[in-house]
Amino acid sequence: MSGWQRIYYKLLNLPLQVLVKSKSIPAEPAQELGLDTSRPVMYVLPYNSKADLLTLRAQCLAHDLPDPLEPLEIDGALLPRYVFIHGGPRVFTYYTPKEESIKLFHDYLDLHRNHPDLDVQMVPVSVMFGRSPGREKGEVNPPLRMLNGIQKFFAVSWLGRDSFVRFSPSVSLRRMADEHGTDKIIAQKLARVARMHFARQRLAAVGPRLPARQDLFNKLLASKAIARAVEDEARSKKISHEKAQQNAIALMEEIAANFSYEMIRLTDRILGFTWNRLYQGINVHNAERVRQLAHDGHEIVYVPCHRSHMDYLLLSYVLYHQGLVPPHIAAGINLQLLAGRTDLPPPRRFLYSPHL
Repeated sequence: MSGWQRIYYKLLNLPLQVLVKSKSIPAEPAQELGLDTSRPVMYVLPYNSKADLLTLRAQCLAHDLPDPLEPLEIDGALLPRYVFIHGGPRVFTYYTPKEESIKLFHDYLDLHRNHPDLDVQMVPVSVMFGRSPGREKGEVNPPLRMLNGIQKFFAVSWLGRDSFVRFSPSVSLRRMADEHGTDKIIAQKLARVARMHFARQRLAAVGPRLPARQDLFNKLLASKAIARAVEDEARSKKISHEKAQQNAIALMEEIAANFSYEMIRLTDRILGFTWNRLYQGINVHNAERVRQLAHDGHEIVYVPCHRSHMDYLLLSYVLYHQGLVPPHIAAGINLQLLAGRTDLPPPRRFLYSPHL
C-alpha cells in the first residue's frame, strides 16, 4: 500500500472511529469458525465500500485476524487481501460481477495450480449498517443493498452504532482448485456463488420486505378459510356480513405482529440496560446452527419454554445481537387479565421468523 493510500485511509478512518461502533458476529470468529491464522487469509465483501472495508479492518485487528489492507505475498506476487464482488453505484435486477473481482479470483486460483502446498482461506464478510427491511409497496428489493456515497454517509452517521460485521465460514481455495479447476469460468462461478451467499445472508439478517398491513388483511379476508369463517360468524350471531368482517379485522389487528425497525432500535437500548441489571450474563449456545438454518431459507418458529413475557423479549434481543432478524410475535391481549379470574387459559404465543 502506497503512502498516499495510507494517508487516505487514515483520514477516512477518523470520522468512522467516532461514528461507528460495530460488533463481530460470531463474537470470536477465529475460534468459532475454525480459522487458521498461520495460513493465508483473504476477505470477500459484497460491494465496494471503503467504510465497510475500514469497519472490517477494525474488527480484524480487534480479534487478531490478518489486516485486510495488508496485501498477501505469495511467491513474490503481491495480491490484495480483499475482493469486492461488485463495484458499481447501484445493484440492478441482474448484473455481471465486475471484471476486477473475477480476475483476482482467477489469480488466486492460478497460484494454487502452480503451488500444490498453498491453501488460501477465503472468508466471506458482510458489513451492515442498519437492518430495516423496507416495505413491499414502492420499493425495489435488490439482492444486495448497495448505497451510493451520500446514502452511505447518512447510513454511517445515523446507524453507525447499530452495525455489525458478519464473518462466514471460510472456503478453501485449495479444495476449489483441486475439485473444480483454476480456469476463468471457475472464477466467474465463484463470484456468482459469493453474490448469492451475500443475498441469502442479508435476508437472514433483515428478513423479507414487510407487507402493507391493510393489504395483508385483505388477502387474508379473501382466503377461502377465513371467508367461510366470516360467513359462519354472520349466520350464527345473526349479524351482517360487513359486521362479521369488521370483527375478523379486529382479531387480525390484535394478533398480527406490528414490526417497526425504529422501535426495535429503541427497545434494544432499553433491554440492554435492563439485562445488565437483572442478569450477570447471557450465555448463547448453538447460534451458528440457527444462523445456518436461516441462511438456507428455512422458516423458523421459536417456542418459548416458559410462560413469561420475559422469554420472548430476551429471545428477540439475543437473536438481534446474533445478526438474525427479530421474530415477528403473534400473540393475543395477554396482559389484559382481570384480577381473581382463574377460568382464563394461560397466555399463548409463538414467535415466527419470516424467511423466504
